[in-house]
Amino acid sequence: MNRTDTFLAEVRTTLTDNILPFWLSLKDPRGGFYGEADSSGRIRYDAPRGVILNARLIWSFSAAYRETGEMRYLIAASHATEYFLKNFIDHKYGGVYWALSEKGERLDTKAQLYAQAFAIYALSEFYAVSKDEEALKNAVNLFRIIEKQFADRERGGYLEALSREFRPLDDMSLSEKDINAEKTMNSHLHLLEAYANLYRIWPDEGLREAVTSLLDIMTDKIMGSDGHLRLYFDRKWSVLPGGISYGHDIEASWLLLECAMAVRDIDVVNRIKPIARKMALAGLEGYQGDGSMISERHADGEYDTTRVWWVLAECLTANLWLWKYHDDPEGADRAMHTWDYLSSHIIDRRGGEWFWSVDEDGKPDLAQPKASAWKCPYHNTRMCLQVLGLFK
Repeated sequence: MNRTDTFLAEVRTTLTDNILPFWLSLKDPRGGFYGEADSSGRIRYDAPRGVILNARLIWSFSAAYRETGEMRYLIAASHATEYFLKNFIDHKYGGVYWALSEKGERLDTKAQLYAQAFAIYALSEFYAVSKDEEALKNAVNLFRIIEKQFADRERGGYLEALSREFRPLDDMSLSEKDINAEKTMNSHLHLLEAYANLYRIWPDEGLREAVTSLLDIMTDKIMGSDGHLRLYFDRKWSVLPGGISYGHDIEASWLLLECAMAVRDIDVVNRIKPIARKMALAGLEGYQGDGSMISERHADGEYDTTRVWWVLAECLTANLWLWKYHDDPEGADRAMHTWDYLSSHIIDRRGGEWFWSVDEDGKPDLAQPKASAWKCPYHNTRMCLQVLGLFK
């Protein structure tokens, strides 16, 4: 086989023999999936169950079924969706809960915009492969709730979080590492992704307008003149202190163009395309000579040189988009180089799945889990599917 054929074969095998079997092993026969596994794959059966992991499981298995036709993935997606609709959907107020106990009891009922977005992303993908009307109904309902409760009609964009009853919160932070901000890059990026995915199966004009509006927000308010994304904002879109996330720059660069393509408007695509390229080149400031990518530059100017699994997955995907859509022949070479790094350092060929991160010397951080509220099969599954799709 030539280099490309070998690359594609290795990526497909990684998806079907490394990533997805690991997550199938976390299936709880009582419903849903277990919420945590350590770096060796040992399941913590009493771990809480986060909405982001559960939504990303639905998306990953649904998307894998779309690519492979393997019924076991559709069955897993159905299993995850049934649990999600029963337990994570707030059947009183609408929206989705942030976290549940292992028994399905409510632990954190905060309505985080990021969580609503991933619920839409997951349920729309499941509907695309199953035609399950309940999934579509809930995805559309979440879209309407977001537009009613989270949208800032005066200044544009969306609020970061609200209470279960959609009242203001003092603390809207997404995670411990995030600052308390009224609006964030990360939630707007993934809301855009979710809305674009919903539009593919439910081409509503109001949804289309929301997608194009989010594209404008990402390019006009969130991206700086240097191509880097600003991370945190107050309600008036004033930038709050924060560093530069090379991983989000590189991820957003291809996602924005893909979402522009989803609305099937050549004027929108032509406007976004050069902006996406500028964003990708800004993100590549974190690209390293060994094919890896460092995570971020902190607000104090110090660099986080950790090589994180999701950042590397997005780096590979974005470089292939540079190659295919931006006339950058070196993008493919950089992607192959990143694949070599992933294969040598991040992908656990013995224990399954990928390590969370490695240090500058390629040593994995075994204190970090392989499955958790934030360690999910989304970035690496999506990378594999993007690779296989871009070469079709």
